[in-house]
Amino acid sequence: MQRQGLEAFRQEVRGWIAANLTDDLRDAAARATSVFVDKPHAMAWQAILHRHGWAAPHWPREYGGTGWDETQRHIFDSELAAAGAPSLSPMGLRMVAPCIMRFGTPEQKAHYLPRILSGEDFWCQGYSEPQAGSDLASLSLRAERDSEDYVLNGSKIWTTHAHFANRMFCLVRTSRDGRPQQGITFLLLDMALPGIEVRPILTLSGDHDFNQVFFDNVRVPQSGRLGEEDQGWGVAKYLLEFERSAAYAAGLTAALDRLLASAAARDFGEGGTLLDDPAIRRRFARLYTDVHAIHAAEQRMMAAIARGRSPGPASSMLKVQGTEAQQRIQELAVDIAGPYAAPHQFAARAAGSNLPFVGPEDDLTASARYFNGRAASIYGGSNEIQRNIMAKLMLGL
Repeated sequence: MQRQGLEAFRQEVRGWIAANLTDDLRDAAARATSVFVDKPHAMAWQAILHRHGWAAPHWPREYGGTGWDETQRHIFDSELAAAGAPSLSPMGLRMVAPCIMRFGTPEQKAHYLPRILSGEDFWCQGYSEPQAGSDLASLSLRAERDSEDYVLNGSKIWTTHAHFANRMFCLVRTSRDGRPQQGITFLLLDMALPGIEVRPILTLSGDHDFNQVFFDNVRVPQSGRLGEEDQGWGVAKYLLEFERSAAYAAGLTAALDRLLASAAARDFGEGGTLLDDPAIRRRFARLYTDVHAIHAAEQRMMAAIARGRSPGPASSMLKVQGTEAQQRIQELAVDIAGPYAAPHQFAARAAGSNLPFVGPEDDLTASARYFNGRAASIYGGSNEIQRNIMAKLMLGL
């Protein structure tokens, strides 16, 4: 698309967002301290996008995508971030959906993909276990065949939004023969099945995003298997490439821009602002440089995906750079907030709250986002593991 056409597209997107993004949705996004906005607001925004055909711009057109190219998708993401729109849950749209498109049967595609697009199905990820985190191949949740079902016993942990989800994509142990990766199977299951129990795990920020999920003789139909039995490791790796290659640049840029405006409004003495502090300016300069580099890397990787290639080890690089830049922005926000980052104001920062709070509103979520963001370099495979992947597959070490 030519430059003139891209600018017209940007104005179309910007105008549509301005007309459809409600104040309560913008407020929910502004007060969210996790990468996940609470389910009611996320699903309300997804429904609005879905009615316009924009819920899954990265999906192929034949499954309900927009048919946009990479530049258009970047413009769309940038405008959403700049407008302060809520993020959508990636579990269905960005993670399991590409796996269903690649590995699913025609029946699975016809059943699940429309429900993911509309938001009728809300997914969680059953990967980590108490003894299997970054070393995911050591998972032990048992799945034994019994007639037409798999019978599951064991548990999953750090299961984001399992208390909201009606579906889970799950890795289970179906064999212990050979290498650990060879005995893993990928299942799609209903969270309402008898024998499933969800217990909450509260984070340092006071949020309830995570859970531990217990399986006690849970019967999952074999029709829920995605791919072949004992071959789920390949499906899992494919999914993780999409989880780790999530677009970071648009959100990081918007967060930096808001933080810059906040710093410019703060007194630094003698009529100056915080931006007159050379140390603060240097930190902003480094962060903007980092984010521009991340944007360039994302563009290269998205172009490769558009040509039919998987993200590969480049997704590990983006995961490291994106999450660590996010953490440095959160650290700077806490430093800018100063003493106003200290009070714990859980109720005041809830979406729609009209309770009074201490300090500027910009500082209300600073410490909670900082604490929640510590997990970013751990989930999706720790950054140490990602560096090992890069060393092996990109550098040949």
